[in-house]
Amino acid sequence: MRYMATYDLMETIRNTQQWLGATARTMASYPAMALVPNPALQWAAAWGEVTERAFERMVARPDWGIRTLTCEDGRDHLVHVERVVERPFGDLIHFNVHGREEQPRKILLVAPMSGHYATLVRSTVISLLPNCEVYVTDWHNARDIPVSCGKFDVEDYTLYLVDFMRELGPDTNVVAVCQPAPLTLAATAYLAQSDPDAQPRTLTLIGGPIDPNATPTDVTDFGHSVTMGQLEETMIQRVGFKYKGVGRMVYPGLLQLSSFISMNADRHAKAFTDQIMRVARGEATEHDAHNRFYDEYLAVMDMPAEFYLSTVERIFKNAEIAKNEFTVNGEKVDIGAITNVAVKTVEGANDDISAPGQCVAALDLLTGLPDEKKASHLEPGAGHYGIFAGKSWRNNIRPLVLDFIDSNAHKTEPANVNVA
Repeated sequence: MRYMATYDLMETIRNTQQWLGATARTMASYPAMALVPNPALQWAAAWGEVTERAFERMVARPDWGIRTLTCEDGRDHLVHVERVVERPFGDLIHFNVHGREEQPRKILLVAPMSGHYATLVRSTVISLLPNCEVYVTDWHNARDIPVSCGKFDVEDYTLYLVDFMRELGPDTNVVAVCQPAPLTLAATAYLAQSDPDAQPRTLTLIGGPIDPNATPTDVTDFGHSVTMGQLEETMIQRVGFKYKGVGRMVYPGLLQLSSFISMNADRHAKAFTDQIMRVARGEATEHDAHNRFYDEYLAVMDMPAEFYLSTVERIFKNAEIAKNEFTVNGEKVDIGAITNVAVKTVEGANDDISAPGQCVAALDLLTGLPDEKKASHLEPGAGHYGIFAGKSWRNNIRPLVLDFIDSNAHKTEPANVNVA
């Protein structure tokens, strides 16, 4: 019960901060307060507005917010999110563009399950939608999953990806962003051994920790500096009474968020101070740059405890993927079994989460894949988020990824057949 009490205490603190912000905003905004021309009242109202919004977003699931898409025909087409496969811990969704012909490029975008919702890759989806059929792994918040649904660890995650790839078929181009890169590589190898005809056409790994020890960062140093017992004791809690997953062991999103913020505390503090001053001066808007970023950044989700712990132990501490020793249901997954799936890695030169060297290590593991089917790219000046959602992605990396997909579009076709 002490872990459940801690979870509820965190939620109580969050709720209280949201209430304090709402109270300050409301009281300082009373018309009668205008009779007292004190700048402190404007500042208090601004502080309350920013504080209420920030703490409210921490438990809100963001919307994809992709309503329409302008296509090559010059018309705006409605975009509808369809659930292709529904599972307790995550769904496979498709962005269906109504009234548009099906696009030849079919892309499965494997979103991270690392504390944020799949909407973290919203801008990535938007950039791919004009000329691709886009499917995304939509992971669920563990606090909303009843205990009766069972466990979910790295092996279950891998098997989810296997099922999603089977559902979409061999003409799929998989793009894995950050955390899922090693498990997506393992899922592809699993198919290479058990169901070769279901393998995807191409696999693009973006900023993922295939070999975390290749270039150590603060993330990898933390993974090696604590024991699994310490990690379980300090990070794992039981979901409180407020949610459907009451009693489930999780790594709380609020703890993950505190870790995210602590890595760049000064920058975040300045961002919120500046936003409070903008609100006080009447310069802020509902969808300004600050709100667009932090509405997504602050929206966090709980991860199943067994997934978080097995990720740290098996991917970071034991480096099972890097050593090609990963197993699923007791059977070894041999990454060298991949022989005809074109694989490309993408890294950012300034990535401080998955530093250069960690992702490109995948190519050395692909011992059965010809060199002509391997490719890599190091983006100068790009940080972690920039390589899949920022300017570097839009201007440089996205065209390279699509060219890579197109250049391998004929993998399953006879050599003398020209496929449009």
